Amino acid sequence: MLLSLIRAFIIYTLVVVVMRIMGKRQVAQLQPFELVIALMIADLATIPMEDTSKPLLSGLIPIAALLLAGLILSYITLKSERIRAFVCGSPSIIIENGRINLDELKKQRINLNDLLEQLRSKDISNISDVEFAILETGGQLNVIPKSQKRPLTPKDLNIQTPYEGIPYTLIMDGHIHHKNLTKAGKDIKWLSKQLAEKNLQPRDVLIASLDSNGSLEIQIRERGNK
Repeated sequence: MLLSLIRAFIIYTLVVVVMRIMGKRQVAQLQPFELVIALMIADLATIPMEDTSKPLLSGLIPIAALLLAGLILSYITLKSERIRAFVCGSPSIIIENGRINLDELKKQRINLNDLLEQLRSKDISNISDVEFAILETGGQLNVIPKSQKRPLTPKDLNIQTPYEGIPYTLIMDGHIHHKNLTKAGKDIKWLSKQLAEKNLQPRDVLIASLDSNGSLEIQIRERGNK
């Protein structure tokens, strides 16, 4: 029993490391070869966990080999556009100027119900409002509405807007993020002063973030969650 737990922990840790090395992508954004590698790794990982009579290396070595193959293929597709098109495919235009491309729809094996569902998920109810609908290589559908159907932006109204940077999270779950504090150009004395003005300690704060305007937003923990 203990041996099975140890083997499961080792394999789980290895698979997590492998997936981290492969990069940050959602499942829907995986290229076909990446999805195949992920599925094969999942299958290989179960073999040494289920059968303790088999050496642990019998599962670890194939997983490492698949990781290496994935990294090599990723590097090749990064450098060669021709190989990238062959391995990953090319985007497909499903709708152009409000008209559905039936040939491409059949080629990609997408029915009209699925297409309409994806359009509705992007707040598009009328196909004639679509300039382009592009099926990306990862399988997601990107929709570009016609110019007269797009929401107004400040640029359309010639309104100048101030720059908005990414807020810095200074405290999360009661712990101070010193690196973010330094990046924001602040120090611990400044943060302590801001908290003292509200009679707070870091442990009292669920999350505190500093925006580009210098405004510190603080959300206090619930008493029962401390």
